[in-house]
Amino acid sequence: MRHPQLNEHGELRHLLTIEGLPRDVVMHILDTASSFLEVSDRAVKKVPLLRGKSVFNLFFENSTRTRTTFEIAATRLSADVVNLDVRTSSTSKGESLLDTIDNLAAMNADMFVVRHAQSGAPYMIAQHVGPGLHVINAGDGRHAHPTQGLLDMYTIRHFKKDFTQLRVAVVGDVLHSRVARSDIHALTTLGVPEVRAIGPLTLLPPGLEQMGLRVFTDMKEGLRDVDVIIMLRLQNERMRGALLPSSQEYFKHYGLTEEKLALAKPDAIVMHPGPMNRGVEIESAVADGPQSVILSQVTFGIAVRMAVMSILGGTR
Repeated sequence: MRHPQLNEHGELRHLLTIEGLPRDVVMHILDTASSFLEVSDRAVKKVPLLRGKSVFNLFFENSTRTRTTFEIAATRLSADVVNLDVRTSSTSKGESLLDTIDNLAAMNADMFVVRHAQSGAPYMIAQHVGPGLHVINAGDGRHAHPTQGLLDMYTIRHFKKDFTQLRVAVVGDVLHSRVARSDIHALTTLGVPEVRAIGPLTLLPPGLEQMGLRVFTDMKEGLRDVDVIIMLRLQNERMRGALLPSSQEYFKHYGLTEEKLALAKPDAIVMHPGPMNRGVEIESAVADGPQSVILSQVTFGIAVRMAVMSILGGTR
């Protein structure tokens, strides 16, 4: 069966998840992003690739980095950007999600960027819209966050070059993290030979070993000799029940400190999708230290989101 994100020519029509995307499609996005990095250094930070197109940002969950970088990316591509305020939209009056989509599509929308608390919402929208409309998943429930996964891969490639020579550790709340899922699928697609998942048993989903990951509940053991450390935010809003004794206890065992970082390779890089909980997931000395590339992730995110939108804008 044809992948729902691809058209009959194998080109990207929607971006809903990294899972199942061919490696050449992922690499095409990363290569295209490289061409947009220099746009940020221009006096006029715009290219005309989406001139005349309308991009609707539909964020049904709070966001700072993702929403802002999508808006910047669309603006730099010369698109007309509409930000839907969900709190004042008709969805707050009981209008269904698909009715809202139909009305926005009738306003000649060309692209929807969707963040939603329910896993699968962007899929439902993508199945519903007509052939000339594109959907980008900006995070759905616990399921996927594909552009975050792509910008993380861009960051790793920028600093480490060759995916096939790396050990990468994904640390923390893997169970509830859509970023972790997208990163793991991207890392395996791009040929990383060793991906490690590190965290307490209560925050590690079953089946990770079957996906080829090495699983560690001892952070010090798991960080030994890794090249890349991806720290995850504790998803407190998605937790049910007492999965952790306390934030202080979590930091003691799974917070990234300079002492624990020293177990990784000397040139290891530290990443975090944000927002960071300093003193819970990571100490400030590491977050602001020389091995942190967290702010680079944000910068690269604009170029990666420009790449995705420009590719979608050129397909049918």
